[in-house]
Amino acid sequence: MNAPTEAWQQHPLERRERQVQVVRALQAVLPAHALLWNSEDTTPYECDGLTAYRQRPLVVALPETYAQVQAVLKACHALDVPVVARGAGTGLSGGAMPHKLGVTLSLAKFNKILKLDAASRTAVVQGGVRNLAISEAAAPLGLYYAPDPSSQIACTIGGNVAENSGGVHCLKYGLTVHNVLKVKGFTIEGEEVEFGGDALNSPGFDLLSIIIGSEGMLAVTTEVTVKLVPKPRLARCIMASFDDLRKAGDAVAAVIAAGIIPAGLEMMDKPMTAAVEDFVHAGYDLSAEAILLCESDGTPEEVEEEIGRMSEVLRRCGATAIAVSRDEAERLRFWSGRKNAFPASGRISPDYMCMDSTIPRKRLADILLAIAEMEKKYRLRCANVFHAGDGNLHPLILFDANDPDQLHRCELFGADILETSVAMGGTVTGEHGVGVEKLNSMCVQFSAEENEQMFGVKRAFDSKGLLNPGKVIPTLNRCAEYGKMLVRAGQIKHPDLPRF
Repeated sequence: MNAPTEAWQQHPLERRERQVQVVRALQAVLPAHALLWNSEDTTPYECDGLTAYRQRPLVVALPETYAQVQAVLKACHALDVPVVARGAGTGLSGGAMPHKLGVTLSLAKFNKILKLDAASRTAVVQGGVRNLAISEAAAPLGLYYAPDPSSQIACTIGGNVAENSGGVHCLKYGLTVHNVLKVKGFTIEGEEVEFGGDALNSPGFDLLSIIIGSEGMLAVTTEVTVKLVPKPRLARCIMASFDDLRKAGDAVAAVIAAGIIPAGLEMMDKPMTAAVEDFVHAGYDLSAEAILLCESDGTPEEVEEEIGRMSEVLRRCGATAIAVSRDEAERLRFWSGRKNAFPASGRISPDYMCMDSTIPRKRLADILLAIAEMEKKYRLRCANVFHAGDGNLHPLILFDANDPDQLHRCELFGADILETSVAMGGTVTGEHGVGVEKLNSMCVQFSAEENEQMFGVKRAFDSKGLLNPGKVIPTLNRCAEYGKMLVRAGQIKHPDLPRF
């Protein structure tokens, strides 16, 4: 398997000499305040939301115009310097972790909403615009942007495009890929590119679906055209308690089997419920083994009918208690716990690693019970929150990164969750991306031939391998080494998977 040529790896210059060379080149295209290279200035960029892995970049560039972005990329390409694009740094897979001999290209200053069009229900925004800011700007038009990751108050639309982000309402309204019409940006060579169009369909290959979810490996996103949807007249949320994990998992499948597509369908286990209740006081049932949050939105008549149907399904599946939000304030309070699951976990553990895999809905209880056994095996706690409606898992493994042994056990724990998810018919990532966190686990899901096809796409856009190198796609050598490590650790459990 041949990765793109990485000429920067063979460059003879030491880090300091390389830094001087890059700084001089970028000083010619950027104002002084838009360039950082001293350690105290670059340290804040050393990681994204996955704090277990850190690396200071050689240089941080903060361009303010599209022409400056283009010039930075051209300069880096000429010098064979790696480039890692960065939005708000809220990603959870290490996708924005810098390269030690590369430039971190921050798009934070591209934070303008360029156009809101009520007639076409679209918004044209720069890549650094916050997810929630789009909905706030569209609110006077009675519209909003549907994908709502938990970090929506901070995460940027460019980062959402890179990771194909979802959120608690993605079951009904779709992921980023379903809500974006057009993406503009630049290749590593500084060539301006455009994917998709203003219409629902565009001619030629569907390259828009390739760029969305490509984790900054193919192009740097500068501008995005998103779809807007009408704000529902009413939304109400059911909070259902279950005394058994399997009953809760079966209830999720039963709701979908009944032909109901809720606006949101989330699941939290008992440890997570306790953590968030202590943090936000959402009114959760602390005696429940699991709770489900099931939301309906639409006209008052539609909501009343759907809430009734969902409540009946949940009771039939063994719900021990059902509460329905009486007003908007109570609905938001129900959701506040789910939206704050990650910060709540940070209050009860020095560090956590948030996994992100998917499984068929019918296997929700199976994976929860398997994770419970893994807690014993790796001697670490795990709190679970799921986008249950579409089978997207977010187990949060709690550990202390200052203890190397705990970090090692946490990595093995996470790999075990991902491998088990694939064995159950799922995938190693749902919406957080692969980054560096799941690079080894890609060896579990994809064969050498499949990884080579992905490298082929990478080479078509970036023949030198300079954009976000060393992430997402594992090399054959890496997979071989990972296989040896699993054998030594006694982790090989599913030899039928297309690994190594």
